[in-house]
Amino acid sequence: MHSVRLTEACTHDWRAGVRDAVGSHLSEFVTKQCLDELANANVDVAGDVLAGFVDGGKYVRSTFMYLGWLCGAPEDEAALRASASLELLHAFALMQDDVMDESALRRGRPSAHVALGGWHRRRRLTGSAERFGESSAVLLADLCLVWAAKMLRESGIGADALARVWPRYDDMRVELAIGQIADLVNDAHSFPTFDEVLDVLRRKSGNYTVRRPLEIGGAMAGCSPEVINALGGYGVALGEAFQLRDDLLGISGSPDVTGKSVGTDLVSQKATSVVVAAHQLADSGLRRQLAELMTTPTLSPADAERWQSLIVASGAIEWIEQLIDERLKRALDCLDDVGIPHAIRTALEDMAVYCTERAA
Repeated sequence: MHSVRLTEACTHDWRAGVRDAVGSHLSEFVTKQCLDELANANVDVAGDVLAGFVDGGKYVRSTFMYLGWLCGAPEDEAALRASASLELLHAFALMQDDVMDESALRRGRPSAHVALGGWHRRRRLTGSAERFGESSAVLLADLCLVWAAKMLRESGIGADALARVWPRYDDMRVELAIGQIADLVNDAHSFPTFDEVLDVLRRKSGNYTVRRPLEIGGAMAGCSPEVINALGGYGVALGEAFQLRDDLLGISGSPDVTGKSVGTDLVSQKATSVVVAAHQLADSGLRRQLAELMTTPTLSPADAERWQSLIVASGAIEWIEQLIDERLKRALDCLDDVGIPHAIRTALEDMAVYCTERAA
């Protein structure tokens, strides 16, 4: 049993305790179930890749799911284990996202497809190492999707509570996949509007980072519709703020914070919120330069650095910061007058700040 008792005076310690407990539950599940099954694939590095993906994350989604539970039920080890299962779903999304984005790094380590491709290359196997890495990473991601549902189902949560979870859980998975498909065609060449980009971000990641985990945890605990709606409103606003911050860090952050190569979004000409905001805010001269970079067939790292400078000059960073602040306030306002216990509200406020003020 992990001791993660929440009190108003120590929300930071509680968050760290949940993170440690989630990591422990994930490690136990991966060791006892996933690694033995992966051994049959005859790709010994696959277990190391999986262990690296579930170890050392921020565990934001599992924390939000557990907070949703605490809005209607007491601390519970089975609920904590169920919440931890979302990190396997997150691993699924990250592995496939890195393949689609051709990202070389994740959490400061080689991405799954890079590590698996390297394994193929070192053994001088026939065929393309890059193709093997991408294919095996997608399959490992698929396994994570299956294992996530299995860990949730076997968490110890009762059948009635799980029955309340599955419809929302299915909605979250469908929403995530649809958002990923939409993101594939959401590139800078098409000059999408800011609202179009925000809609993709919301569906692809914002909802499954905050809103859906909270709603799933609240439904699992049997919370009232009023509480679940309040958690959903908080989650929509905070999820958008989280993704806007992520886009800013993609421009000016560091791999230690983002866990991936900074500037990748620019080199791949993704239409992130910052890129689109800069284009819309820029004057005519600056906009011409931005448009040139957004439509050039191949960009170099030097081009990406120039693009970063133009984005700063456009005022887009300050504008996005303002949007983050507005959404943070909106999220916290959603928690008023619905009967959420004060200690839980304090923890939700702490998580809101944690998600929106990540250091660059």
